[in-house]
Amino acid sequence: MLETTLAQLERVVADLLQQNQTLTENCKQLEQELRQMREENDNLQLAALEQEEKQAATRARLQALVERASASSLA
Repeated sequence: MLETTLAQLERVVADLLQQNQTLTENCKQLEQELRQMREENDNLQLAALEQEEKQAATRARLQALVERASASSLA
């Protein structure tokens, strides 16, 4: 009886160790993916800011052209 219980306990411990190893590997993989996603997010945010700056510059140039056209039509 004790031998059977001990064998069962050994199997349970072995299973738990294997599950722990699998979870540890999954956790490491998820941490790596999270780092990559954060880096990609940072890059996308930077690109969006750059795009906003370009759009603001274009908008300012267009506004200046409209103002020049309006001024010349009044003259």
